[in-house]
Amino acid sequence: MPLGAHLLELRKRLFLAAIGVVIGAAIGWMLSEWIWEQLREPVTAMAEAQHRKAEINYPHITSAFDLRLQISLYSGLILSSPMWLYQIFAFLTPGLTGKEKRYTFGFFFTAVPLFFVGCAAGWIVLPNIVGLMASFAPTDTVTYFEATAYFNFVLKLLLAIGVAFVLPVFLVLLNFAGILSAVSIIKSWRIAILIICLFTAIATPAADVVSMFMLAIPMVLLYFLAYGIAFLHDRRMAKRAAALEAEYADLG
Repeated sequence: MPLGAHLLELRKRLFLAAIGVVIGAAIGWMLSEWIWEQLREPVTAMAEAQHRKAEINYPHITSAFDLRLQISLYSGLILSSPMWLYQIFAFLTPGLTGKEKRYTFGFFFTAVPLFFVGCAAGWIVLPNIVGLMASFAPTDTVTYFEATAYFNFVLKLLLAIGVAFVLPVFLVLLNFAGILSAVSIIKSWRIAILIICLFTAIATPAADVVSMFMLAIPMVLLYFLAYGIAFLHDRRMAKRAAALEAEYADLG
């Protein structure tokens, strides 16, 4: 295809992806009240467990509306992800080789579920984090959570842990591409565990050891799972190379 045709194809794909996001955002707007109720639940549970008064605060006249728009937009991006991911695939796959297509599809269809699993793990530990951080305030005081700041904190936490769960897929992808060997992965296991522990310690409050281990353990298991897949792949490639060498030796 000439450059102009590629640009027209790109515009078409971007337009369809944008339509998907707009439709998702509209659905997110309708669900935003329910979503916000779910996001507020850790605050309510913390207040009941610690017998303290805690409130969500809207400091500006437009804060509630702005927050609902944010929830709608992010919900729309998540709900429409199959649509815009498909548009990315539809634009890129004609220019890929068969091997590159397998790697690309394998990466995305593994990474997306792992990302959502990571977000779910972050959601599981969120009540512990909210409860721990609020416990430092005296019991006879009122704890105010600024609505937008609280939403951004939850969003960053879920996104950070979701992305962290996807990182082992990058290791497998680099191995399949011949850039990183399984031996290199396993040699760095001590450093990897240290980095995982540091990340989970930063993502969770330092005093919340339970949440830290709840996040660190599955991430460590995913790291070793990535090593196992890379090891099997390297062994298969080594056998294939040995078979080719033996075949060439026989021909010689």
